[in-house]
Amino acid sequence: MSTLEIKDLVVTVEDRIILDGVNLVIRSGETHAIMGPNGTGKSTLAQIIMGHPKYTLESGEILLDGEKIHELPVDERSKKGLFLAMQSPVEVPGVTNFDFVKAAVQAHQGEEKKLRVGKFILAFEDAAKELKMGSGLSHRYVNTGFSGGEKKRNEILQMKLLQPKFAILDEIDSGLDVDALRIVGENVTNFKSKDRGFLLITHYQRLLDYIVPDFVHIMIRGKIVKTGRLELIKKIDTEGYDWLKAELGLDTLSDEPKRYSLGTCATNVGK
Repeated sequence: MSTLEIKDLVVTVEDRIILDGVNLVIRSGETHAIMGPNGTGKSTLAQIIMGHPKYTLESGEILLDGEKIHELPVDERSKKGLFLAMQSPVEVPGVTNFDFVKAAVQAHQGEEKKLRVGKFILAFEDAAKELKMGSGLSHRYVNTGFSGGEKKRNEILQMKLLQPKFAILDEIDSGLDVDALRIVGENVTNFKSKDRGFLLITHYQRLLDYIVPDFVHIMIRGKIVKTGRLELIKKIDTEGYDWLKAELGLDTLSDEPKRYSLGTCATNVGK
């Protein structure tokens, strides 16, 4: 069993605190969903787990199977088993989808193990078919000229071929029509296993109708303030977040992000 652990995470952008003491543990076989209002830090959590340089980890730790990984570069985190499906996938002109994913899979296997190209071709074609991406996908440049739905499905194709220990899906439902959402949801659900964990970041219940989470976390103002199960999703969907803010006494607090100073936190990174 693998474990991804987030401990007392404080993250800033230009000295503004975006995550303010986040704690979360995800184990193999578990699917966790994080919901919350806009601008509350959900996507920041996804990005800092993967090591985006825009964000500064002021204190806390990120551990994968007990190993501290928060100082590793993005590619090393990926090789150790993390995957991020991005909210806004980037275009890579001049690089075909086949070559892009093939290079990534080979990097994960290491130089000592040669990629079996024939087997990879079949796996690529099967994944493209399951995601209804079309037979010409392998020759198209990465996300270039793709619709929003195609870009999101392409992220899921990469995930399926890379076989990560933990997949972080950042608002993969945004911009999808009903058919594309169903295709993405079914493929993620079919990819679940006892050896793989998921972190879903979303605004809407509609994604969670297709990918059923084991745990639901609500994030407000950079903190996970409540954890529950499916009944929590239903209450959020019908009543929004105001009831929770009132219950926790958050409705009286300012929405202005706090500034980070040396005295803000008692812990330092890695300690």
